[in-house]
Amino acid sequence: MASPNPALGGVHVPLAASFLLSSKKGKEAWIEPIIAEDGKSYTFQVHRLPIPAEQLNSIKTGTKTARGGFICLLSGVPMPFKYVRSEAKAGRIQSRLMAVVAEGKKGRIYLSPTSEIEAIAEISEPPDVPETNLPEKALGFRIQEYGMLKYKNLFTNRQLVALTTFSDLVLEAGEQAYQDSIKAELKEDDKRLRDGGNGAKAYADAIATYLAFAVDKLADYNSSICSWHSGRDTIRNTFGRQAIPMIWDYAEANLFSESTGNFTSCFDWIWKAIEKAPSNLNGRVFHRDISNQINSESRNSSSVVSTDPPYFDNVGYSDLSDFFYVWLRRTLKSIYPNEFSTLTAPKDSELVANPYRHGSKGKAEKFFMEGMTQAMRHIQIQQPSEYPVTIYYAFKQSEDTEKGISSTGWETFLEAVIQAGLSVNGTLPLRTELSNRMRGHSSNALATSVVLVCRKQSSTAQLTTRGDFIKALKRELPKALKTLQRSNIAPVDLAQASIGPGMAIFTRYSKVMEADGSPMTVRTALQLINKALDEYLAEQEGEYDPDTRFAITWFQQFGMEPDDYGIAETLATARNVSVQGVQDSGILEAKAGNVRLLRRTELPPDWNPLKDNRLCAWEATQHLIHRYQTTGGETAPAQLLNQLNHVDISIGQIARDLAYRLYAICDRKKWTEEALAYNDLVTAWPDIVARANEIHQQEPLQTTLDL
Repeated sequence: MASPNPALGGVHVPLAASFLLSSKKGKEAWIEPIIAEDGKSYTFQVHRLPIPAEQLNSIKTGTKTARGGFICLLSGVPMPFKYVRSEAKAGRIQSRLMAVVAEGKKGRIYLSPTSEIEAIAEISEPPDVPETNLPEKALGFRIQEYGMLKYKNLFTNRQLVALTTFSDLVLEAGEQAYQDSIKAELKEDDKRLRDGGNGAKAYADAIATYLAFAVDKLADYNSSICSWHSGRDTIRNTFGRQAIPMIWDYAEANLFSESTGNFTSCFDWIWKAIEKAPSNLNGRVFHRDISNQINSESRNSSSVVSTDPPYFDNVGYSDLSDFFYVWLRRTLKSIYPNEFSTLTAPKDSELVANPYRHGSKGKAEKFFMEGMTQAMRHIQIQQPSEYPVTIYYAFKQSEDTEKGISSTGWETFLEAVIQAGLSVNGTLPLRTELSNRMRGHSSNALATSVVLVCRKQSSTAQLTTRGDFIKALKRELPKALKTLQRSNIAPVDLAQASIGPGMAIFTRYSKVMEADGSPMTVRTALQLINKALDEYLAEQEGEYDPDTRFAITWFQQFGMEPDDYGIAETLATARNVSVQGVQDSGILEAKAGNVRLLRRTELPPDWNPLKDNRLCAWEATQHLIHRYQTTGGETAPAQLLNQLNHVDISIGQIARDLAYRLYAICDRKKWTEEALAYNDLVTAWPDIVARANEIHQQEPLQTTLDL
């Protein structure tokens, strides 16, 4: 984009969110912008060297600023988002090659760009590309603010050439499949697959359909919304999360390579799914709006309902689906004319709380509440009483108020469930998300769906009071939470998973009455459940050693930052330790009248718990995380866990439990990166334990008696 500095005369400068190519230890690669002597032009040079410490931050952040917007590479003049959006909408945004990643025999090869390489990509837009407009406003969309108004704008011209070519070849391949099936003496008739055919023509339609799915997968990995994952040295697909955001430095795949984004790998996803599918069973699919209609056939059936309903305002399903729909329609509209009769997917009755569609946030919430209640009521009617309804829900509670944490999405959804006459019997946490998805690496996003097990509420359910409900929570919820922890549910998912057993208590009563005689709301119940969860995690501190309890209290107040020695002394006295004693344990620094916790990177890398005469759980947890982070595998932390087990068989488990407590603190404080460290340790714990057991079994047996 042109620099706003008039002295540069409109020279375009990079809008780069990062200059980092690879952060793998020993394989570091990064881009250095080389500014010309006249200060009015620049080139990019790729380095395969460890990143100098003084340049690390600038390489990671590129030309993007912490306060939003960018900074001119040549002059240092700020480029706020207001300016960036204005220039982009005026069509004055361009692309420039920063680096080339090639396939090598023993890993990636990173090359500096050349004018010859860049010229290869300069081709014209092909004919017959999808001209469908992007929605003016929609959940999860930000790109319209940067001049991208049509779906074709999400792709480079080279990507459009590739996708239109593959799309055209689908029908050609279908025709070839038809001719081959005739030669193979498959039944020759003109009855199409959409009409229930099972002859040569239907077979050709099926082949074309599966190939069209592969083209759609190809589009996911070949758009200008695909970013580069420097930690894994690979391309992230467009939908690393359920949104279409603006990506400043994007990666373009080679469709004919053997790396991520090539056509063969996209095709492999399709046939592998077919191979695993129970294709020998018959099934029927109906396209109906459950919130507005129910038929006698389903009401009288003995089927079991298991559903994954929309997540309030979290995902704009139909708008996002158009990314794929426009390519499917281009490819298959001659085979499925009815299914692709509209330019975009139908949206009017979609059950999401979309303020843009309904005019305001309040109207959107009302629409969702009424529609979800009606849908749940219909499910309750047609569900046989001997079977439970299972409802998948992966929606994070994120609204923190003076009364506690809750969520409008959860509140509205659960209110609909209860009003429909269903009660929650329990929770089944189910890992449903890929660990390598973009959100999993960049935020404390959920990895687990909470499966609510519901039944029709008993006609004999009784009233209860707020006080009795709280007593029941304190009596019953800890046991359920301990079970969840033992099953190694990730800390990021614990709050959501606790909703099930908590709401099971709430919905066993016909109503929970407040002191003023009004019925307790679902929002209040959620806040009380989350409060009980916090109390449970805090009570676990009683199992920790005094040094760890001091560290938790200090961390909760000051994080890893220094503060006054006098405050530390007061806290230490309350924990029945001394500041000097905690310092002797190796987790604290007291210096110049200030005290601070040592960061993981400051702890001794060769620490051996067998030689530590003041071992504490805090120290063990931080060392386990550090070894996991620095090696990227389970072996190093497993070796440490094995040593910890030799000291005290319970210390490792206590260290893992501590990670839950520290995650909860970080999540409340919005310390996302630190929270992820504790979440990752718990997630990897089963593999770490298994590897530690293997190491222990390989140890030589002791044949002499220690005296």
